[in-house]
Amino acid sequence: MVQRYIKNPLLIENKKFDLRLYVLIVGLNPVRAYLADEGLARLCTEDYVPPNAQNMRNMFSHLTNFSLNKESDKYKEPGEEFLTDGSGNKRLLTVTWKTMEEQGLDVQEI
Repeated sequence: MVQRYIKNPLLIENKKFDLRLYVLIVGLNPVRAYLADEGLARLCTEDYVPPNAQNMRNMFSHLTNFSLNKESDKYKEPGEEFLTDGSGNKRLLTVTWKTMEEQGLDVQEI
């Protein structure tokens, strides 16, 4: 697992998110790896506000962890739409790419 805290995060629908990309490493010398076509995006359940003394303990706006956010009353359980429209807090990567493109982002650059 690789992760890094980003001070000015990219947001989807005003929410912080992370991407779960899956890589299969088949060789180390030389390095050979395959990136899966599908993955996941996990969104916070509350809008992001930069951390300050008053809100930094609000895990629902700062942490994308699924097991934490599913406890929020704003959590949207993934259902059939998980595969198509990206309206929940857990989304397919391919659906998330479409959302990002609609926001004017260059998915190929990302």
